Amino acid sequence: MESPRDILKRHGLRAKYSWGQNFLGDEDALEAIADALNLRADEPVVELGPGLGHLTRFLAATGARVTAVERDRDMVMVLEKEAIPGVRVVSGNAATVDFAQVAGAPDVAVAGNLPYHLTSPILFRVLEQRAHVSRAVFTLQKEVVERLAAVPGNRDYGLLTVLLGMHYDAENVLTLEAWRFHPPPKVDSAVLRLTRREAPRAPILDEARFTRVVKASFAHRRKTLINSIKSDPTLGTTETLIAALEAAGVDPQRRAETLAPEEFAAIERALGPVTAAQAKTPEE
Repeated sequence: MESPRDILKRHGLRAKYSWGQNFLGDEDALEAIADALNLRADEPVVELGPGLGHLTRFLAATGARVTAVERDRDMVMVLEKEAIPGVRVVSGNAATVDFAQVAGAPDVAVAGNLPYHLTSPILFRVLEQRAHVSRAVFTLQKEVVERLAAVPGNRDYGLLTVLLGMHYDAENVLTLEAWRFHPPPKVDSAVLRLTRREAPRAPILDEARFTRVVKASFAHRRKTLINSIKSDPTLGTTETLIAALEAAGVDPQRRAETLAPEEFAAIERALGPVTAAQAKTPEE
């Protein structure tokens, strides 16, 4: 396979640093990433930010139906000229795409080498569309993958770890050193695999309120749970929150990073009927 450097040169292009473009051309790594998705023949898969088409070729080689979503017009031009068999190229923004709609299928797999600055928006997008995303394999900054695959009690454990962990099993499947990319990033990367669970880890009354509970809990990581969670006044008074924590069997003096997703769910349920303010996501 032609190297990223040679393909860029052949098309008279350079990597765009402002777009976070670091192209992976290592064939062993690309094969491992494609294998991690366990694609079936004719299964729909959406690749986000295919760039020069290196991973795209390995995805297509599985016999899957690949929809490659690329925002950079230069990369769209390259992909169209390369004309990889079994691949449909779509010009679009990976951070706003509707996965099922763009693939024309109700259930899809998703893959991509994600720019670091788009990691959170895309992961939240997967979470929002979890009913249609059976699994995902993403190349991300190594420390981000370690955070998302962390377990309770680990200092890397955080907001997205819990939110994704309610609906997906997260695994760190591969480390990719910076030298494998062109141009090499300043840090190493890793490959995250998300596999949707058949059911959430625990029942909750309202998804938006659950998000509020977790977000408030991690708002001040060095503080105790009660002192952090009360930072969101829509969740209730200090007395109400203490009562909910005790009803959920959670010590108010613990810290957020020690709680499993099931414990956050128990807190959300213990808050009782959902108010209109709580039913809105924290960003609304």
